[in-house]
Amino acid sequence: MTKVRNTNKLFVHLILILGSVMMLFPFIWMIITSLKTKPESMKIPPQILPHVPQWSNYQQIFDIFPFGNFYFNTFVSTIVIVIGQTLFCALAAYAFARLEFPFKNVLFVMLLSILMIPGQIFLIPQYLIVQKLGLLNTIPALFLPGLFSAFGTFLLRQFFMTIPKEVEEAAIIDGCSRLRIFFTIILPLSKSALISQAIFALLYGWNSLLWPLIINTSTEKMTLTAGLAQLNGQHGTNYPLVMAGSFLACIPLILVFLVFQKQFIEGIALSGGK
Repeated sequence: MTKVRNTNKLFVHLILILGSVMMLFPFIWMIITSLKTKPESMKIPPQILPHVPQWSNYQQIFDIFPFGNFYFNTFVSTIVIVIGQTLFCALAAYAFARLEFPFKNVLFVMLLSILMIPGQIFLIPQYLIVQKLGLLNTIPALFLPGLFSAFGTFLLRQFFMTIPKEVEEAAIIDGCSRLRIFFTIILPLSKSALISQAIFALLYGWNSLLWPLIINTSTEKMTLTAGLAQLNGQHGTNYPLVMAGSFLACIPLILVFLVFQKQFIEGIALSGGK
């Protein structure tokens, strides 16, 4: 029995190692390609390692584009999206989970119907609204449509409904208002769900491509993803520069994950967001 158990464990570990290698290979290939010359990156069969690492590719990225501005615009828009989306979704989710008001179920079904519609359909209405507000080629235009999420509202509502109502009833007897209950009781008890929502909002804000490309045509107001898209030239793409820029764009997310790794895993696992 012990031999069979060890064999099964070895088999499971081999599968996990293989999966890890498959997941890491694109990332490793991106780093290797960022150090190649353009001819080396286009060789067939592929050349695995560069003859001489081209560290100048990273400097060239900053020479071609205002990469510092890309970082700043992405940081600002992502932070606002994470804070705003988490707060607004939590408020809406609490209303749907605990408050009674006319047509609550109808409104919630309408909210869920947004998840069934492709996001590209909203691009034209959102663009017209931002244009009417006079916010084209501005940083607020980057984060305004991302301040609310139907999925985030659904996720937090389902979690809020698992919190016993007796906790709120005791707070109401003690004279707490709904807002005080929300901020001092509900939110502290929903840390895992809030972390999950913050993760989804972070990934959405950082990796957003289509909306920044449409709303901002000025290079100084672009995000990292939109700026990197400009490297795909009509007459050819400089793959080492694209990979160097992509690696630089990944560094902040990697650092955030390393710092908050435990919270990330707990948040996604406990909320069922896997």
